[in-house]
Amino acid sequence: MSNSNAEMAPASTENRDLERNQNVAYDPVEMLKLMYLSREGDRREGVLHRQSKGWFQVAGMGHETLAVVAKAMKEGDYLFPYYRDRAMVLARGITNAQLATAYFAKAGSSSKGRQMPGHYSDRSKNVWSVPTPTGANALPGCGVAWAMQLEGKPNLVVATVGDAASRQGEFYEAVSFAVERNLPIVFIVEDNNYGISTNTEKFNPFKLGIFNDNLVKHVDARHPDHLHEFMVPILEQARSGNGPSVVVCEIDRLCSHTSSDDHRVYRPKDEIEEMFDRDPIDIYSRELIESAKLTQEEWDSIREEINQQVDQEYIAAENEPDPTEAELFDDLFAAEEPQAVVPPLEGNKTWRMVDAINHIFKQRLASNDQTIFFGEDIEAPKGGVFGMTNDLSHDYPTRAFNSPLAEATIAGVGIGMASYGMRPVFEIQFIDFSGPAMNQIGQNLGTLRWRTGGEWKCPMVMYAPYGAYLPGGSLWHSQANESIFAHLPGIRVVVPGTPEDAAGLMWTAMHADDPTMFLVPKHLFRQQMKVEEVVAVPFGSARVRQEGEDVTIVTWGNCIEQAFEAAKRMDEECSCEIIDLRSIQPWDRDTILESVEKTGRLVVIQEDGRSCSVGQMIITDLLADEEGFYHFVSPPQLVSKPDIHIGYNPIYEYAALPDVDDVVAAIDLTLRE
Repeated sequence: MSNSNAEMAPASTENRDLERNQNVAYDPVEMLKLMYLSREGDRREGVLHRQSKGWFQVAGMGHETLAVVAKAMKEGDYLFPYYRDRAMVLARGITNAQLATAYFAKAGSSSKGRQMPGHYSDRSKNVWSVPTPTGANALPGCGVAWAMQLEGKPNLVVATVGDAASRQGEFYEAVSFAVERNLPIVFIVEDNNYGISTNTEKFNPFKLGIFNDNLVKHVDARHPDHLHEFMVPILEQARSGNGPSVVVCEIDRLCSHTSSDDHRVYRPKDEIEEMFDRDPIDIYSRELIESAKLTQEEWDSIREEINQQVDQEYIAAENEPDPTEAELFDDLFAAEEPQAVVPPLEGNKTWRMVDAINHIFKQRLASNDQTIFFGEDIEAPKGGVFGMTNDLSHDYPTRAFNSPLAEATIAGVGIGMASYGMRPVFEIQFIDFSGPAMNQIGQNLGTLRWRTGGEWKCPMVMYAPYGAYLPGGSLWHSQANESIFAHLPGIRVVVPGTPEDAAGLMWTAMHADDPTMFLVPKHLFRQQMKVEEVVAVPFGSARVRQEGEDVTIVTWGNCIEQAFEAAKRMDEECSCEIIDLRSIQPWDRDTILESVEKTGRLVVIQEDGRSCSVGQMIITDLLADEEGFYHFVSPPQLVSKPDIHIGYNPIYEYAALPDVDDVVAAIDLTLRE
């Protein structure tokens, strides 16, 4: 990598006729008005917060010049802002009145009062919802850029981060993916030299020479005219298919980090004074007056008019309705449950689960041109490490792609594509490797619909081989982890146990408007199984695999085999009813309760760890309910992997995992009334 400390473009010292030879109209006076509107909104929120009207404020004072970037964008372009981009979102058409409503967290705000101020969102303006974890917008931005590129759209994405967030690993992944795919995206790094209280000088990757000079461009962004002149060709480069750019904008943060911070504690007084001498609004207004593009009287009138506007809009916003407690539960998923449709899988035939899934993948690609596959090694000739994507890239070369070995990229790009309107079906090679993707899964995948009041949605399927019972997997090819994903609101989690259920659940997930984590049990998916009838499989519906009268066994995934073998061994002593849960989130409480009402006994089998697990949740839920509690004639039993890792030696693996003897012992305990 070459050193990126290229000479920074100097700030403009005079106004230029920036419309010459440019297609983007630019009005200096209108830009000044917009910058001042942003500043006055920030100032007003600061006053309100000090008056204990509102709970929090994050300001963008000093960052107002970046509005010129948003103004230079075109219809159909997307902005992925961060929380200091008030001026940018105003330039994209979000109104100050909307921001005032968001400040007071009112029911009519873009998040219905669920997001902090500064977390902008507007689907109609293509302003993507700001996630608080800085840098978490970059990979979804790449997803939208890739989707537009695949569709041949003449549009681009602008994604912004602070300089501190440029050290996030996801930022590096996003830039790498953008360069790899030659995406129409421009990353704006707003370099105000601080990450809360930490001076970023020694951490800044652009001052450490991490990035290539050909990719990174530096600019003193304190002057709007110069910044506009600098940015228009960069945006056009991305729009015309000539690749992404990273633009490092030197700028000042003229305020504390948030209302919970006081920058006078860690910033020297002379530094603050020098910074205010560079206030872009003061400098720009003087220049426009000196160049006779604006008179002092006009400027005074503009400020007075904006001050009154802002004052009135915040008074009105304060009096708008608050959300109700009942609305807390709205928008986690689509208002209507996804309709389960019979999957196109032939019945009265023997299938392997892996083949059934591959067949469904092909059927989906044939019937829906918005479906995209992406994952490590999924292209031909490999077709995935387990063959689930065999022939997809051969038959659909523009819709099935290998990914880099970067799970955060897989998740984040998929989230962006789904929010744009694509239907991504993306693979994590093993669920054990989902760790690098957890920021995107936890912060964006399950929150996007809820945090935007249903305005944005994320219809993505993320699937992964899951579980153990294949000797030699060791620590990182044997994990289950379904409880981790079940703890994340807004994500459905399913684990099929048969080829027809795999096909049915996948088909349902592919037609749903919300994200699904689809876990494929490795021990089962190469087994030949007779498929009699193929039916629609809705979320939250368990399947009674064997009827019985004395003991209810609830399990899912790989442990289904242990359940059947244990029931067979206990056949002379008791009759076991076996329920395949299939859907972890949501789960079918009614079917289990109905069975327990009949049998009075319950054994839950899982290969995930015991503590804080799905199995514990099921038992606790049924016991905590008065109706459920009095159905039990004996204490319910959980057969589970202890809270321990799985070792490479099969002795360790079999010692850790539930086996038939464990299940038989648990059944026997329930029979001792």
